[in-house]
Amino acid sequence: MLVKVFGSAVFGVEATTITVEVNIDKGIGYHLVGLPDNAIKESSYRISAALTNTGYKLPGKKITINMAPADMRKEGSAYDLTLAIGILAASNQIKSKNIEQYIIMGELSLDGSLQPIKGALPIAIKAREEGFKGFILPKQNAEEAAIVNNLNVFGVENINEVISFFDEEKQLDKTVVDTRSIFSKNLNNPEFDFADVKGQESVKRAMEIAAAGGHNLILIGPPGSGKTMLSKRIPSILPPMTLKEALETTKIHSVVGNVKNTGLICQRPFRSPHHTISDVALVGGGQYPQPGEISLAHNGVLFLDELPEFKRSVLEVMRQPLEDREVTISRAKFTVTYPSSFMLIASMNPSPSGYFNDPDAPVTSSPAEMQRYLSKISGPLLDRIDIHIEVNPVPFEKLSDETSSESSLQIRERVASARSIQTQRFKTKENIHYNAQMGVKQIKVFCKLTTESKSLLKNAMEKLNLSARAYDRILKVARTIADLEQEIEIQPHHISEAIQYRSLDREGWLG
Repeated sequence: MLVKVFGSAVFGVEATTITVEVNIDKGIGYHLVGLPDNAIKESSYRISAALTNTGYKLPGKKITINMAPADMRKEGSAYDLTLAIGILAASNQIKSKNIEQYIIMGELSLDGSLQPIKGALPIAIKAREEGFKGFILPKQNAEEAAIVNNLNVFGVENINEVISFFDEEKQLDKTVVDTRSIFSKNLNNPEFDFADVKGQESVKRAMEIAAAGGHNLILIGPPGSGKTMLSKRIPSILPPMTLKEALETTKIHSVVGNVKNTGLICQRPFRSPHHTISDVALVGGGQYPQPGEISLAHNGVLFLDELPEFKRSVLEVMRQPLEDREVTISRAKFTVTYPSSFMLIASMNPSPSGYFNDPDAPVTSSPAEMQRYLSKISGPLLDRIDIHIEVNPVPFEKLSDETSSESSLQIRERVASARSIQTQRFKTKENIHYNAQMGVKQIKVFCKLTTESKSLLKNAMEKLNLSARAYDRILKVARTIADLEQEIEIQPHHISEAIQYRSLDREGWLG
């Protein structure tokens, strides 16, 4: 008897429906075709034990299973439940009347219980698109898949529940998630708050500007000055995620199995990989491509602590994703694209010893060593970082001050207001949403300078020996500062402040 059941494969962040054809005929054998990987080939042992332990059995006949399309590589153990139900239906151990109306996915344990799968959200989205009645999957993934409306999602704990459902002996409980309610509850609960930070007013100001315009930022300061502590608080002042952004972000994390609890990621991601990370782990890839850290930071923050300690090859592969806001991974038979629109926040010491420019610490590095240390960051990468800010240790008087600092929610209000101005400004531009994304054409249109501002910028570039690449960055940052002040035109003091944030472009910064 021939039976068709349906599963799904995830490539990139999109799912493709897989038709599993199970045919049982005279003879003996188990033949699985359609480019399955080793995890799928091993499924016969898990399925046999699971069926035996739940009162069923593999038929002692010739079982032929084809996973179509047959020229597409399938991977993972999530097809165990799909194959098991197909075998039971083809051998008439369960009814097969409604099986073709459902996507069925799950990894089987030997006792018949189900383990969670990866990619539940993109699979659910594809199931709805293709008109399936429902999606049967492990209970641990049910809330994640139930984010998709107009699709019946059934979370099950073991294969017996699925068998009873198709035999019409028991109804499964539909998983219902109030997405908007979950989303609204998580908007005003930042894990880290700027109210806890003493002093560092200039750094907070730079971070507010960076958040308002989506600018990349680098912090330069000695160990213990608070670079990491401050960076962890940046997501708390970014504008709240829209429902669309939350779904985009959840989709990427679903692919790697990172979605837990409510099933919807409502807080902007903060990713902080160690400096020993490989280029594949950072941008994504592998034999079976997976999203890297830059994609997991989509719509959030990627924090690279001790930037010069990262391998140069790792930093260089970020250049294109920083520009294009997506990363494309090509293989011989397929190409996948992962979104990677993130804010890059980096930190570094000003010298190998970490205490250059600190009057209270001895200089233990020579000028040549300091130059070599800073040169680990290439010009093209530095070109993509809009704001450079020096972080100094906080004096005791500030640390012991009992006065409460401004909270993240207060700062976020100003940031959100500036972002709304930018949304209106770029509403006719398809791929531009905030100032950091502006190209040369948009800079010419939206960053026009008065005669006074132009003269100030010219003098600064000549006297401070600022590089030519700093010009566009200064204009973008000045535009954001003007937006924070609700100013239509860029004023001289906006240009003046923006110039201060290009310290690494100054010739002779090392002294």
